Amino acid sequence: MITYTDEKKFTQQSIQDLFLSVGWLSGKYPSRLYKALQNSSTVLTAWDDSQLVGLVRILDDTEMMAYMHYVLVHPDYQGQGIAGTLVEMVKEKYKDYLYIEVMPEERKNAAFYEKHGFQLMKDGVAMQLCNFSNQF
Repeated sequence: MITYTDEKKFTQQSIQDLFLSVGWLSGKYPSRLYKALQNSSTVLTAWDDSQLVGLVRILDDTEMMAYMHYVLVHPDYQGQGIAGTLVEMVKEKYKDYLYIEVMPEERKNAAFYEKHGFQLMKDGVAMQLCNFSNQF
């Protein structure tokens, strides 16, 4: 049975394992990733007993805008509704904010967010400044 929490009870190792399981670059920086998550406004996690299997991170300004970042589920647990449950938990927690924003890193993921009520921003465009090399 999958359980969900907003307690930041994860370890650096469990975070690294989850991020690397989906091939995300941030998993290669476990101490920085752990510190970033500990200092985030909200981190909701999904657990199968003691194994971290899903996570969503939210950065917010305490009043008007919440930015959902890092929605991920371990490949062995994908397709079970875990990501959808985490997104619905975010929507409930931040229902009084004017905006909840998300920037899917891959266009193919937009349909998932649309299924949960998100819409493409009119005239919006994603932008990023990358301060590291993708070379390893």
